[in-house]
Amino acid sequence: MKHKLLSIKTIVAIGIGAAVFMILGRFGSIPTGIPNTNIETAYAFLALMALLYGPIAAFLIGFIGHALKDIVSFGSPWLSWVIASGVVGLVIAFAWKKIKINEGIFGIKQIFIFNLIQIIANIIAWFLVAPSLDIFIYAEPANKVYLQGMVGGISNMVTVGVLGTILVSSYASTRIKRGSLIKEE
Repeated sequence: MKHKLLSIKTIVAIGIGAAVFMILGRFGSIPTGIPNTNIETAYAFLALMALLYGPIAAFLIGFIGHALKDIVSFGSPWLSWVIASGVVGLVIAFAWKKIKINEGIFGIKQIFIFNLIQIIANIIAWFLVAPSLDIFIYAEPANKVYLQGMVGGISNMVTVGVLGTILVSSYASTRIKRGSLIKEE
């Protein structure tokens, strides 16, 4: 029997997750004052989905969700930033096996790991991937795109650090911890 790459549950999560990411990106963002750069609540949601569904789903949720947001907002996707959003989800999902929020565990150690990985994810995506692809694909001026990437990356680190930690912690608190149920005699 062949092993499926994605379960039906994960495919549905990708579709719903991308739609929620798009809606949050469209209506849940705050302008920073730097052109086309906002404080985005969608990345806190993406972080939760990354921990729940793993790297492939997280990449696709970020990629498709950002592409849809751009299409709805601007008429076409800005590919460099769409790819960077997928990278954020992908890298955060590397914590998927270490942070088992479905088991109701999200203590100080997991919060530290989560935030360390999300900071690394945002550095890779917004300080490196997005601006470099802006220069390569769109021939944008380096000083402009690296400033946008830095502002976007830092704001996403703070957003995921605060809202993402609250969201993941809240989700984990709804799960039953392994071994917490006791059989009555």
